[in-house]
Amino acid sequence: MSSAIETLVRQHRDCDQALEDLEAYLPNPDWVAAAGAFARLDAALLGNFSAEEDRLFPAFEQAAGSACGPTAMMRHEHDEVRALLENAREWLQLRDANALAAELDTLVVLLQQHNLKEENVLFPMCRARVPGIDALLANVG
Repeated sequence: MSSAIETLVRQHRDCDQALEDLEAYLPNPDWVAAAGAFARLDAALLGNFSAEEDRLFPAFEQAAGSACGPTAMMRHEHDEVRALLENAREWLQLRDANALAAELDTLVVLLQQHNLKEENVLFPMCRARVPGIDALLANVG
């Protein structure tokens, strides 16, 4: 596995951990800690999406000669995650632990499925097709 891909996979795990940390504050809500954990989750996800959408996906699309393949689906799923994050942000601001927990449950499932597709399908395709992938993703995360 290239070091660039390892970095993206590590980012996925960091997002998973941030989400787990946030969920841990909800049974007996600690809203200050939950807000801090949410900020870490938001930054981790958006940082990962930026690395993928701004660097990796365009390079793959150029190498593959199409923007209609797996990267289009990954962008769509990123948009779904962003929408769930916005919903979660609202529930956090309203201090509704049950609604926030439900939103996070949906986010967990979506991210698990999304990360599996990236890590087992898209990333191997990128390794095979994108020349200079490590340099392309240097200084990410």
